[in-house]
Amino acid sequence: MADVYIREARTADSPVLNRICLLTGNAGQSAESLHTHDELIGLMYADPYVHLPATCGFVLVDRAKADAVVGYILSAYDTRAYEQAALADWWPRVRTEYAYPPEGNTGATEADRRYISLLYNPPQAPRAAVDYSPAHMHIDILPEYQRQGWGRKLIARLVDHLRDERGLERLWLGIDVKNGGAKRFYERLGFKELSGAPAGTLGLEFKDFQSSYCRP
Repeated sequence: MADVYIREARTADSPVLNRICLLTGNAGQSAESLHTHDELIGLMYADPYVHLPATCGFVLVDRAKADAVVGYILSAYDTRAYEQAALADWWPRVRTEYAYPPEGNTGATEADRRYISLLYNPPQAPRAAVDYSPAHMHIDILPEYQRQGWGRKLIARLVDHLRDERGLERLWLGIDVKNGGAKRFYERLGFKELSGAPAGTLGLEFKDFQSSYCRP
């Protein structure tokens, strides 16, 4: 796809990042059927990365579709600073739209209630992961753009940024343990399970990744 390119993520991208998060939010498949409050999963895992400090990201754009954003990679390069900023600003702001306890939200599905509970009780990143690296990432690409090398290229762009601009040598991410295809993809790029961290937490040494991809 010659018309597809990568650029830095912007705050104005927030609505489409939220939508992509939903469309890929069920172990890589659409989570639309699981939610009546479609925005919840993106409020957790996409939107804050273009609104809060200590973050960076890149988006995949299709020029042939009026520069539509069709994928993203988002990162907090200082996870603990990101968490503090979210506690101070993001979570209090977004959870005002939802009742607590979650059962008080009319029409909320089980998945909705789970995410509303997370808004009120946001998890902290595992200590073993943050000890490995202060940087973590999320990546999602719409299905028609998958399996074409764009995931690898987005990760490459983030690796370059974190290494060259932030002086980092590693990053980590958490995946759904049910998504075996994602685990195999990351392992091919050099990611490895992190000892002492919850299942599905994978870490990448940038020096390993350098030998695992060809620059576009």
